[in-house]
Amino acid sequence: MCGIFAIVTKEEQLLGPTLIEAGRRLSYRGYDTVGAATIPQAGEIDLRKDAGRVEEVAEHYNFAEMYGNRAILQLRWATFGAPSQPNSQPHLDSDGDMVGAHNGNVVNNVELRREFMAEGMTVRSENDGESCVHAVERYVDQGHDMVEAMRLASHDLEGDYAYVIGKVGEDRLYAIKKGSGLVAGITDDTVCIASDLPSVLPKTRNIVRLEDGEIITFWAGGYEIRKVEDGSLVERQPELVEESMEVAQKGGYAHFMLKEIHEQAQVAGELVHLLDSSPDVDPFLERLAGARNVYIVACGTSYHAGMLGSVYLGRLAGLPTIPGLAPQFRAQYGSPIGPEDVGIFISQSGETKDVLDAVGLAQARGMGVLGLVNVVGSALIRKSEYHIPLTCGYEISVPATKTFSNQVIALLYLSLRMGGHDTAVLRALPAWIEETIAGVEDQIPAVEERVTPWDDLYCLGYGLTYPIALEGALKFKEITYAHCEGMLSTEFKHGPLSAVTEGYPVIFVAGPEDVPLIISGINEVTCRGGRAIVIGEEDDRLRANAHDVIVIPRVDAPPALRPSIATLLSVIPLQLLSYESSLARDYDPDFPRNLSKTLTVD
Repeated sequence: MCGIFAIVTKEEQLLGPTLIEAGRRLSYRGYDTVGAATIPQAGEIDLRKDAGRVEEVAEHYNFAEMYGNRAILQLRWATFGAPSQPNSQPHLDSDGDMVGAHNGNVVNNVELRREFMAEGMTVRSENDGESCVHAVERYVDQGHDMVEAMRLASHDLEGDYAYVIGKVGEDRLYAIKKGSGLVAGITDDTVCIASDLPSVLPKTRNIVRLEDGEIITFWAGGYEIRKVEDGSLVERQPELVEESMEVAQKGGYAHFMLKEIHEQAQVAGELVHLLDSSPDVDPFLERLAGARNVYIVACGTSYHAGMLGSVYLGRLAGLPTIPGLAPQFRAQYGSPIGPEDVGIFISQSGETKDVLDAVGLAQARGMGVLGLVNVVGSALIRKSEYHIPLTCGYEISVPATKTFSNQVIALLYLSLRMGGHDTAVLRALPAWIEETIAGVEDQIPAVEERVTPWDDLYCLGYGLTYPIALEGALKFKEITYAHCEGMLSTEFKHGPLSAVTEGYPVIFVAGPEDVPLIISGINEVTCRGGRAIVIGEEDDRLRANAHDVIVIPRVDAPPALRPSIATLLSVIPLQLLSYESSLARDYDPDFPRNLSKTLTVD
């Protein structure tokens, strides 16, 4: 989840301080590299960039002295290409007279780079932001103006992105939006654009919000918007926004956790796009197919994703896998593993010490190491033979939400590929996730009132939904401080059923194929006075037996795949329910006590 900022002023001036401040305001999004470019009225583009934080890169390259009447700043969250000076953005075209930067993922980046080099262009990096610049360069060199070149280039760039680009000898910049955020700030003598509001608000509160499929041309004090589809003009006046800086950083949401729950649709789409064109998927699958044993190793939320991935690989690909907690890996599997085995090691940060310790053991025994990780350039990626980036951007809230979902989606995608299923079904995931969030939010308050008063409760699942129950229980423990125990529903009668008293809440996560078995568990609870709360698709049998039913949509997917996708959607009500319960208890869900986002200790 990169951040871009660009500005056009009436007169040439020192723009470096403005760029540094914009970078600071965008830095909450998370990033690996920083870069800035200024374009004077006459002369060459001044480009300075490197891996590192805003303050250190700005100081090392003296951003403060950068001068001109047009400027572009970019903070990069690495996906294509490791964090490095060449892969930092902005990027130049072949001749050095155009410069641009992007936010998002151009998923056919590898193929485009090959095309550009074959056409004689100068390709200096592995980064997909450079592909945006060369895609425009291709059509400018054919004689098209900048807007038309961007329209034509949009047919070549696959994925979700927004980018800004400028050319020597002009007085304006250009930007396009396709899936990633983009807003413009308007004053009488300045126009700036950015990925989101925080870097624009210090300049102006007169805001123009760009829509997908639009190109904005902007110059000092003016702008023009055209549709990508046909080049037609779009009339849109600025609006006056009253949002505070804190609210702007959260995108209008009360907390980062809620924002990140809502971002699950976007990042899911970006991941599926990436996987469809990633050159790492095939060798990743080949390593799994040739292994004697496959282990999935992780901690916490990532372990729950790995457990569900293990079920997916078994059901959909016929590949038995062994999920294991990273700290237990040495004690349980240290002796039997060897060069014939392969492990999928999962970590949001890529720096989790328990996971890296397990990787060290695996490598010492000759075991193959594959990575599933969100932070490109992290230790886990450097130690992996092949890795799949999760493309979630920065996750600020301590409780993992969007990173869990994308871990599960990546494992589901691999399972579908190994099993010979069509992965095209996953392209509908963003719409299904959005439908689930919209449909569930109104159902949560009544259920929240039933669970919040209790300091002890259970969350039960079966088969596919067992890992979801564990993850839902963890969310309650993390942010409500109530002890919520996740269990296999059929194990509840083997002891924990004794906890049930009058009104005692037990949450059941019901997969579409497991309703009869779940109903048995429900009645074991209700006949003893407990309150049964069910998450699942609309089903008269569930309504007849449970006290409360939180309904998720029924997805239009092939019968063999529908239960797997429904399971993924069922985590969303648990995320929202724990969030609302945390607020009702007057806790901050973003920063729960005693917890850290990245655990680098034993």
